[in-house]
Amino acid sequence: MTERILVIEDEQRIADFLKRGLTYEGFQVDVRHDGEAGLKAARDNPPSLVILDIMLPGLDGWEVCRRLRAGGPISILMLTARDSVADRVKGFEVGADDYVVKPFAFEELIARVRALLRRSRTTEETALRFADLTLNVTTREVTRGTRKIDLTTKEFDLLHFFLRHPRQVLTREMIYDRIWGYDFGGESNILEVYVRYLRTKLEANDEPRLIQTVRGVGYALREE
Repeated sequence: MTERILVIEDEQRIADFLKRGLTYEGFQVDVRHDGEAGLKAARDNPPSLVILDIMLPGLDGWEVCRRLRAGGPISILMLTARDSVADRVKGFEVGADDYVVKPFAFEELIARVRALLRRSRTTEETALRFADLTLNVTTREVTRGTRKIDLTTKEFDLLHFFLRHPRQVLTREMIYDRIWGYDFGGESNILEVYVRYLRTKLEANDEPRLIQTVRGVGYALREE
């Protein structure tokens, strides 16, 4: 299967150059020219890898990277003219897997792209585990100990998100953004409803609670 790369780059000349070069190397390439459009494209049809500029109209690359990373596993290569050590450190802190400075040699970029794709293929997990909870991504089966748990699609997606980020505090905004794909403006209690559904199913045999409330912030998957 052809691997797909999403390029988020506002400079038309560079975007066209990347699309031509990556297509020639055998990749399927999508291009977006601003942060919002890039984020939407990544959510609507998740690519194998994102090449991301920092200085973008609307949402900048830092925020796009942060939101992409919060959404789950995805390879992100930052491609930018910002070459200070502080910028590189920030890039890795917000979730970039690699950082290439403009101007760049296309041969080096391709080598880094292929290395990231190899790494993502070898580390891809089919089963996620936390405490006695197991979620199989391929079969969509969930068990707690030896007990099977039937989940709706949204419940599965929400639990999957928690399991991708164990022990991390996930804000309400991050969860809404990833699971429902838009902002409820703080008015909806749908997240609380779904957390309650999950807790009811996960704790049906009086098992210890794993989805903890972090008051005023959101939730975290961790043992009491």
